[in-house]
Amino acid sequence: MQLGLFVSNGIGADWIGRDPQRAWDRSLEISKLADKLGFESIWVPDHLQVLREGETGPTVEAMLHLTAIAGVTERVKLSTGVACVSFRNPAVLTKMFSTLDVASGGRAEIAVGAGWHEPEWTAYGMEFPRPKERLLRLRETLEIISRMLEPGPSSFKGERYEINEVEMHPLSIRQPRMPIIVGGNGQNVTWRLAAKYADELNLDGPDPDIIGDWMPIIRDRCEEIDRDPATLKVSALVFWRGMKGQERVEKMQYMADLGMSRYHAGNDHATMDSDEPLHELVEDAKKAGVELLA
Repeated sequence: MQLGLFVSNGIGADWIGRDPQRAWDRSLEISKLADKLGFESIWVPDHLQVLREGETGPTVEAMLHLTAIAGVTERVKLSTGVACVSFRNPAVLTKMFSTLDVASGGRAEIAVGAGWHEPEWTAYGMEFPRPKERLLRLRETLEIISRMLEPGPSSFKGERYEINEVEMHPLSIRQPRMPIIVGGNGQNVTWRLAAKYADELNLDGPDPDIIGDWMPIIRDRCEEIDRDPATLKVSALVFWRGMKGQERVEKMQYMADLGMSRYHAGNDHATMDSDEPLHELVEDAKKAGVELLA
């Protein structure tokens, strides 16, 4: 199991009261340090405003943020945690990820989800659809991404989206293609979409103890379509919420024993002012036997 990091873009309210430029610069410093310390990946949340109700503060757009992080790092893989498919046309979103892949020398990974935070949709003038509609958009987006990552002109006409003889160049620096990641905890639809389309399923913020109950269900979703469950990687965003030391080490070991490929640590507000939380996380990871980049 490998270790990733969730780098804040302000949506968790940790940039409130801070100068936007200094907060931005600090996020790049954190990314550089994570790259140096052996983190395998950096994930940036795809939200448009602070998530806490009644609070406002500076936030930045995820894809532009990732492109800047690509410029100050050398090894970490880069992705959104995860991109809301309704915020951008799916074909344009795929092109944005292919551009990020070029900018980073082949380190981009396409991670998408249906979206869930209604206030930001309405604030930005977007209708917030019912879950069935959001999941339809996710399914059609995954179909478009899959087709656009194949060589040659791609076409698709669905109920919501279509592409017409689109040629995407470059396809991907990474071969045979950029990995496709589906994010979400929906067992009935989202996990089935992951089994059909994705290289990886990314779980959104569960307590590590719950993941053990979920893994057999994820395997079932693969077996339903005669897919070898071993070919679908499983990862998770984990918020430690102050937990560290031996308790955190044991949780990491438990996730590794479950067969998870990686997890990314949720944002710790203290990293805005200190490098120490990252160093402590790495020390716990080493004790747990988590694989770090040399």
